[in-house]
Amino acid sequence: MGLAVSGIERFAAGARLAAYSRVMTADVDEAAESIGRIFCPHALDPLRQSWPDFHALHNCADFDGFSVNYVTYGGSVAIDPGCLDRFFLLQLPIRGRARISTGGCDIDAGPGAVASLLSPTLPTRMIWQDHCAKLIVLVDRHRVESRAAALAERPVGPVEFEPQINLNTPFGRALQAQIEYLVHLAEQSGPAARLSPTAVASLRESIIGLLLTGQQHTLSAALHRIAPSRDALPAAVRRARECLEANAAEPLDLERLARQSGTGVRSLQLGFKRHFGVSISGVLQDIRLRHLHARLLNARPEDRVIDIAFDLGFSHPSRMAQIYRAKFGESPKATLRRRR
Repeated sequence: MGLAVSGIERFAAGARLAAYSRVMTADVDEAAESIGRIFCPHALDPLRQSWPDFHALHNCADFDGFSVNYVTYGGSVAIDPGCLDRFFLLQLPIRGRARISTGGCDIDAGPGAVASLLSPTLPTRMIWQDHCAKLIVLVDRHRVESRAAALAERPVGPVEFEPQINLNTPFGRALQAQIEYLVHLAEQSGPAARLSPTAVASLRESIIGLLLTGQQHTLSAALHRIAPSRDALPAAVRRARECLEANAAEPLDLERLARQSGTGVRSLQLGFKRHFGVSISGVLQDIRLRHLHARLLNARPEDRVIDIAFDLGFSHPSRMAQIYRAKFGESPKATLRRRR
C-alpha cells in the first residue's frame, strides 16, 4: 500500500482544485463508493494490466446547481454509470484518453481535441486510459431542462445533447475557456470563500446558456424557430428592461423575467437583440456597470472593488475591469481612489 500511496501523491501534487480534495485512494471499492456518492453509483473496474497502477483522485468544488471537478484514475479503468439521471456531465480531458459510448455514439476524447457531454437519460460506458485526468462540470438536470423549455417555449421535458464536442471550433474553444475559468476561480477563491449568490447564479447561467446555444440538442430546432411578436414586443422589452434596472444585483432569471414582461424567453431574447442591438445579458451588464460606477464613487474607505463587483454579479474580475475601462475611461480602482 505504501508504494501505491506514493504513486497517488505524485499525481496529487499536480492536481487541479487540490484544496477541494474529496477522494484519494488506491482501493477500487473505496473509489467506486466515494466517487459514486458525489456523482452517481457506478461500476468501476481497472483493466487487467492496470491493477498495479490503480488509484483514484477526485477534487470537487460544489456550488448551487453545479460543481467543478478534477478526476483522475491511475492506469486504465472501465466505468459504467448507466444513466446519470440527476445531472448533465461535461468532461474535458487534460491527460490521457477516454473512449465513451453513449446515445449510440462512440467518442474518442483527448486533450485539446475532443470533449464529451453526457445527458442524464442516455446510458453511458467509458474506458479511461493512460492515467486519464479530466476537468468535469456537473450541472443540475432540472436547471438545464427548465432553461431549454423556456427558450423553446415548450413544457419542461428531457433534453439530450449531441455528446461529442470538437474543441477546435469557436464553440469548443469558448467552452474550454469557460471550464478553465471556473476551475481557476475556485482555486483562487478557496474552499473557505463564499461567492455571492448573484455571482454563482451568473456563472451557472453562463455555462447553461453556452451549452444550449452552442451544442446541438433535441430542442435546438425549436429554439431557432421561435419568432417574436412584433405587436407585443416593444412593451414587453420595455417592461423587461425596467425589471433589470430595478433588480440589477439579483441573479438573472430569464424565465421569471419573461413572465414579468408578458412574453416568452426566446421572444424576449430576440426582442432585446433587435431593440438594443445586444443580448439581455449585455443590457444587464451595462446596467451593472453603471451601478458599479455609482457605488465606487460612494464607497466607504474599507470597501474593495472586487467585493462590490461580486455583489453586483460580476464573476470575471479581469473582464469586468476591461469593459469598465472601455465605458468610463478609467479602471475601477482609479474610480475608487478618486472617491477617496
